[in-house]
Amino acid sequence: MSEAGSEAGGLHMVLVGATGLIGREIMARSGDHPDIRLTAIARREVPLPQGARMEMIIADPKNWRQVIAQLAPDVLVSALGTTWKKANRDEAAFQSVDLDLVVQCADGASDARVRQFIGISSVGADRFSKNLYLRTKGEMEQAVKKLAFARVDMLRPGLLKGKREDDPRGKERLAAVLSPLTDLFMNGSLRQYRSMPAGVVADAIYAMTQMRADGRFVHDNDAIHAALTRRTLRRPALAGE
Repeated sequence: MSEAGSEAGGLHMVLVGATGLIGREIMARSGDHPDIRLTAIARREVPLPQGARMEMIIADPKNWRQVIAQLAPDVLVSALGTTWKKANRDEAAFQSVDLDLVVQCADGASDARVRQFIGISSVGADRFSKNLYLRTKGEMEQAVKKLAFARVDMLRPGLLKGKREDDPRGKERLAAVLSPLTDLFMNGSLRQYRSMPAGVVADAIYAMTQMRADGRFVHDNDAIHAALTRRTLRRPALAGE
């Protein structure tokens, strides 16, 4: 277990998928949220971002369900995801992470009566899609929504921008470079496909931990940005204001 200024008290958020693009952004922002205690679960030791206030638990993924149940946090965040290439172009290997592992972690949290699940899905997620990636994300959403969480938030961002560690994703990198131009042509129903910095998604996740309404919610690009606006509107008044 690695620690970086973890303190007891406040809302407890557990993160799986800490080593990915969004997971790293969530960890990097942990120091900005002293009211939230962040615990990340990972399969291997990774350097914590500078300024992070959190703890990291190293465990075999087959034990993550039990670890989450034991921690019994207030919120479980899943930023889990692999790629077709990393899965050696094997459908079962791909789904073992993007579907099976996510649902196993969510099931452990549900058994522990965790109130809220926040998951990273994808624009276009559809369990009836012929596309493996979109179908897997849709099946994941459907399975998690059936569990006993008071609140489920599924985020469906468009093209994610940010630095990926040891994961070049050449096509995505090219798309990110072109995004300032291509985003201009994505209007109407195409707005949901616009690019978005991974840091914006991470900020929205922190904002969603403060939302108290129960239910199942799906957030496209516009809704992710709206979550940040609602957080700003609810900012507590400072002394003298």
